[in-house]
Amino acid sequence: MLNIVVLVSGGGTNLQAIIDGIDNGFIKNTKIVGVISNNYGVYSLERAKKAGIESFVVSPKDYPDRDAFNDGLLEKVKSLNPDLIVLAGFLVVIPEKMIDAYPNKIINIHPSLIPSFCGTGYYGLKVHEAALARGVKISGATVHYVDKGTDTGPIIMQKAVEVKEGDTPKVLQQRIMEEAEWKILPAAINKIANS
Repeated sequence: MLNIVVLVSGGGTNLQAIIDGIDNGFIKNTKIVGVISNNYGVYSLERAKKAGIESFVVSPKDYPDRDAFNDGLLEKVKSLNPDLIVLAGFLVVIPEKMIDAYPNKIINIHPSLIPSFCGTGYYGLKVHEAALARGVKISGATVHYVDKGTDTGPIIMQKAVEVKEGDTPKVLQQRIMEEAEWKILPAAINKIANS
């Protein structure tokens, strides 16, 4: 059984895709042992509650500085004893201490085809704004292992999504979530759990 901890910052649509994937048997031999958010009051915490999954908030606002927050986050993750940490829209730079503690045990979903539109500053709608500004015809999503760079770890899975005439960043974001993110994140977890 692969015990996973899911780290979230917002609405939790990727978390929901994982919950649904486990419930419907698409993701086998996997259990979510905890959900950790860096923000209070986000909908992902409600999703965890509805699914009967323990959830926690580890917010930078509750710590005197970033180092203390990083220590608090690592401590909470360690207390859940995960085999894999899944970043599902977690908008916090993962501390090096955590990467050292969990080498090749942290994965992230990024809303572009890495190496395009990734790295520092590329998150959320900014990724899709940049893709549209560049005029790309294909975008997509990537699941990758997390290393000490930003979006530089080994790629596990990618899926391309067509960019359509008249797309806005929001429309493109939604299409990439539906056609790529919500499919390849559960698929990557299943692959790791059963390989």
